[in-house]
Amino acid sequence: MTGALARSGDGPAAGPGPGAAPGPLDLRLVFVTGKGGVGKTTVAAALAQLAAQRGKRVLACEVDAKGDLAALFESGPTDFAGREVAPGVVAMSMDTEASLREYLKLNLRIPVAGRISPLAKVFDFVATAAPGVREILTVGKLCWEVRERHYDLVVVDAPATGHIIGQLAAPQAINDLVKVGLIRSQTDWMLEILSDPLQTGLVVVTTPEEMPVTETLELSGRVATETTVRLAAVMVNRVLPELFGIHEEEVFAELRTPRLQKELSDLVGGDVAPVLEGARLAVTMRRTRAGHLERLRAGLPPEVPVLYLPYLFARFHGLRTTKQVATSLAEELGL
Repeated sequence: MTGALARSGDGPAAGPGPGAAPGPLDLRLVFVTGKGGVGKTTVAAALAQLAAQRGKRVLACEVDAKGDLAALFESGPTDFAGREVAPGVVAMSMDTEASLREYLKLNLRIPVAGRISPLAKVFDFVATAAPGVREILTVGKLCWEVRERHYDLVVVDAPATGHIIGQLAAPQAINDLVKVGLIRSQTDWMLEILSDPLQTGLVVVTTPEEMPVTETLELSGRVATETTVRLAAVMVNRVLPELFGIHEEEVFAELRTPRLQKELSDLVGGDVAPVLEGARLAVTMRRTRAGHLERLRAGLPPEVPVLYLPYLFARFHGLRTTKQVATSLAEELGL
């Protein structure tokens, strides 16, 4: 379905060929980002749903507080501890203080009960003074879940495009500052996971519009130069179907002439002008968006897969939407 949408005028959807890097579902840690409003949380939920349907144990982590990952599984709010929101899918919300508490317990053998009030104040001060501290606690938690193999796949509803670079680059930034000691040893193994293209990848969600495409292309360049994480795929959300062929467009154009429009309105017993205008608008939007898709494909490295997800004309987004997007994603991945 979605493959047909993309290939009926937008250029071929690039997929991994023989010997190519693994796709999103073949990784163990996937960060999902995108400009606000493009549907990155929906895509993150769909990735988790699809992986679970294929028998994987999945952790879906919401880092961006603006998202609502649990709602896409029609589940209540989640916390740092996490809970099962669908068969095979455990969802959690990132909490840097809780992550610090867990780190102290696991690595320094410091028993911490309740809120770590004095330490929390020190942590807030240090995190403000030293950029990257909060990010390292977030990334560290995710990498730890991968290292301990608690799950087959960790899907991260990551911050929007404007903030994802700082998060992905945090371990390297700390490494550049600290040359020896416990902190250095911790960031070393995190970097090994993040830098391994067989384990970790970034998925960027966009829409076929000017600003989201521009941000995606800019992010693609920054990911390559400022982080060690591989861009695993770009997913274009809300791709409109091609409703009319060239001959049908000619028919609609002729029907919009005053004489034929009046005759048709008299024949059906109502004004057909809104219908004809809707058809014209659908063609215009499709062609405009196709141009943005061409610019996107031309601006990305040829090895980066571009996957297309259809526009879902739904007022509310819940589990049904998650499953629909997961089905479309499976078709695009050839599963």
